[in-house]
Amino acid sequence: ISLVLTPVSNEVPEHPCVSPVSNQVFERRLIEKYIAENGVDPINGQPLSEEQLIDIKVSHPIRPKAPSATSIPAILKSLQDEWDAVMLHSFTLRQQLQTTRQELSHALYQHDAACRVIARLTKEVTAAREALATLKPQAGLIAPQATPASQTAAVVTAGETLCISEPHSSKSLIHLGKTVPEDLIRAEDLGKFRQVASHAGLHSASIPGIISLDLCPTDTNKVLTGGADKNVVVFDRREEQIVATLKGHTKKVSSVIYHPAQSVVFSASPDSTIRVWSVTGGNCVQVIRAHEASVTGLSLHATGDYLLSSSEDQYWAFSDIQTGRVLTKVTDETAGCALTCAQFHPDGLIFGTGTADSQIKIWDLKERTNVANFPGHSGPVTSIAFSENGYYLATGAQDSSLKLWDLRKLKNFKTITLDNNYEVKSLVFDQSGTYLAVGGSDIRVYICKQWSEVLNFSDHSGLVTGVAFGEHAQFLASTGMDRSLKFYSL
Repeated sequence: ISLVLTPVSNEVPEHPCVSPVSNQVFERRLIEKYIAENGVDPINGQPLSEEQLIDIKVSHPIRPKAPSATSIPAILKSLQDEWDAVMLHSFTLRQQLQTTRQELSHALYQHDAACRVIARLTKEVTAAREALATLKPQAGLIAPQATPASQTAAVVTAGETLCISEPHSSKSLIHLGKTVPEDLIRAEDLGKFRQVASHAGLHSASIPGIISLDLCPTDTNKVLTGGADKNVVVFDRREEQIVATLKGHTKKVSSVIYHPAQSVVFSASPDSTIRVWSVTGGNCVQVIRAHEASVTGLSLHATGDYLLSSSEDQYWAFSDIQTGRVLTKVTDETAGCALTCAQFHPDGLIFGTGTADSQIKIWDLKERTNVANFPGHSGPVTSIAFSENGYYLATGAQDSSLKLWDLRKLKNFKTITLDNNYEVKSLVFDQSGTYLAVGGSDIRVYICKQWSEVLNFSDHSGLVTGVAFGEHAQFLASTGMDRSLKFYSL
């Protein structure tokens, strides 16, 4: 019926009906009007009334295109309209796919983090059971003693604390699956730190300023500094003497890293190069040319075999330290701005970069994709640091503020507003994730979870460019533009 044309209008009817007089199909609206005027069937002239008309039940008719739409220009326009509709639909689907992939990536990362925590907790439980089994035979021989308050350690840190130690039991304090060292300095003792040493002779006095600092993770008495004088210096804190002065950069040294297991150090500079140095040989063993502009950030992968670097050329790069080969190099084409810092997450699967336009970007190393963004700062990001447990990210920028982000919920949960014109140059968590040190206009140390300030030093006469914790936070090291390396402890 949808293809039948009515004899009156010569069009497909919208509300078809049949005249029993002539057996013809009509548009009800038109035939009713004709009957009202003439009272007969328009085909054979026989008398016809509205009550005689019989409705035809049909689905919605498929109307043929108007004759004007069958011309070539009309057909081309119709095809163009359909193509535009298909393209818009395809774009919407791609957006939905990207959103779904990001949600899946976050879910997989959260699952992986949960598995790591469960594995650590399982290991701790097994160790505790073994210790308990060892202690059981002696349980009847040792009389219980009162536990002085000073001997009960309960450290509240940036996460869940699962047990309290006693003097005659094996101490185990689990901090989100990671054991907090017994020798970790307590907050009240940290607040009593004072300057115990200051060394100003490491770098040239003619071009004053120490730009970067790092301590060897496995022996924090080994100190590494990078200077405005283009030199990298290895210093022994215990012996109070320079172990090596490494020369080769043609501009200041903006970032330095001490390898945890080898006698090797790394440095980066605005001269666009990253250098790998042998401490024992006192020479440069590799020059990695990953960038076309200033190298602004440097971070060592958890395996100790690869370097992450960021640059003003808007790229981050992943390089092999043994061969000096750049394995991958990526930029965010949609952002189009310089990267100002870079830092690996403790698990080595993701990392963060800071940008000159106030953004913090989280990247998936394997997929080489930007999986999350943290907006909120209002100046170039100057420093970022992941906590040891991998849950928190601290960021500092040229807006005189310090922001803390929860990587599980992907949101900012704390903002510490610093003094006006405070410049944040360095952020670092201690190895247990209990304390956060900030270096810039002065030195400040915060205790995690409460995020309250426990320490503040203003001993440097210039901007503080680097801060680092010694083993178990037993001392604090700092460098500044006043060319001095300072140590603080009890």
